[in-house]
Amino acid sequence: MAPNTGAVDAPQGSAPASAAGVASARQGSAASSDLDAPGAAQGSPAASETGSAGAWRPGAATSEPGWPGGRPDLPGGSGAQGPDQPGPYYFAPPGPAGGAPRNRGRGKVVAGVTALVLAVGGVAGGVGGYLGYQAAEQAKPVTNALNAPPPAQQTGNAPAEGSTEQVAQKVLPTVVQVQVNGGAGSGFVLSSDGLVLTNNHVVESAANGGPIKVQFQDGKSASARIVGRDPSSDLAVVKADGVSGLPTAELGNSGDLRIGQQVVAVGSPFDLNGTVTSGIVSSLNRPVRAGDDGTQATVLNAIQTDAAINPGNSGGPLVNMRGQVVGINSAIYSPNRTQSSQGGSVGIGFAIPVDQARRTAKELSETGKATQTVLGVQVTDGTDGGARVREVTPGGAAEQAGLRAGDLITKFGDRVIDSSDALVAAVRSRAPGETVQLTVGGRAVDVKLGSQPVELR
Repeated sequence: MAPNTGAVDAPQGSAPASAAGVASARQGSAASSDLDAPGAAQGSPAASETGSAGAWRPGAATSEPGWPGGRPDLPGGSGAQGPDQPGPYYFAPPGPAGGAPRNRGRGKVVAGVTALVLAVGGVAGGVGGYLGYQAAEQAKPVTNALNAPPPAQQTGNAPAEGSTEQVAQKVLPTVVQVQVNGGAGSGFVLSSDGLVLTNNHVVESAANGGPIKVQFQDGKSASARIVGRDPSSDLAVVKADGVSGLPTAELGNSGDLRIGQQVVAVGSPFDLNGTVTSGIVSSLNRPVRAGDDGTQATVLNAIQTDAAINPGNSGGPLVNMRGQVVGINSAIYSPNRTQSSQGGSVGIGFAIPVDQARRTAKELSETGKATQTVLGVQVTDGTDGGARVREVTPGGAAEQAGLRAGDLITKFGDRVIDSSDALVAAVRSRAPGETVQLTVGGRAVDVKLGSQPVELR
């Protein structure tokens, strides 16, 4: 497939992926800032004297207010000293008159001995307790998880309703791998007799009679042929030969999808058949150029998801948590892709809404051909947004509604149009014959959409 700037479609197997119109996330980092907070000041205030007695220091004054001649407990003071005490001198504490002096030194020694005995007893008790604990621990039986019997199998437990597990069990039997020369993609079963919906870019290389094989989840496979394909919507229907009684996918409604809703993608990325990934709807109505040529003719009105989609997922279903198909996985944005290597998922994948795919698939399966919804204009990007009409198709829907070259279309119904691709995607999201209201140069214009057959090249 031809590459296109900004987005890449998820191709079959090793075929190059391409898409465009999707801006890549910019890399960057916040500028670092200097920390200007001052550090804590060094130093501390000097200690102040409070008048209470402290340790004596040589050279310190011994005279203090209220003690004429100096305090008796400091050198040079007038207090009496004992006959055998050289100093410093202590002020006699209050006590009973005539009381015998206490022998403080012996009391301290006795207390010290008592404390030592208690300390030694504590150490001895601790050592004994520790040895007893160790012996008790060694006496406990040894357990080993490897010797435990395995638990009962849980195959009988039903998966929780609305869980990814339940969705996978429902959807997987309906998903197939579509194999062609040079690669493989995915698809899902539309009818019990073998109709399969996939991407056009998955099977286009076999459009001139090349072999196609469909492999089912049970490992069985069958040859297949193309029933019809539409490059403009990147959809194709193939028919597996000689099969019957196949489980079929349930088609949902993409019109009521909400951003943030959980979804599951199923397919065969990198030839890994039956792979299930989960995520959310990241955005809606995303204009994405897909298909082979990456031109405006292949713009999709895509569902964006962060469910992992890789090369080989193309054509597989994107389903809601009821297991209903809401989109057909078709493209990825892959900034790491080069000409010699395929890219991988970076959490930006795109799917064709099932509301559009259902109409096209029905036409292809019944007639082998598809019709395309058209407005009947050629448009380019407006200077300040919008889609600027460059050319009006004679007799087309736009001309009948009074549109002229140079008109600027800024809204399609309630949808803001900020580019020409956005207008194309909006038109493709509707069916031929629907009437829509356009905002053109500030005025409202009602237009009945037309159609044209898709030409195969």
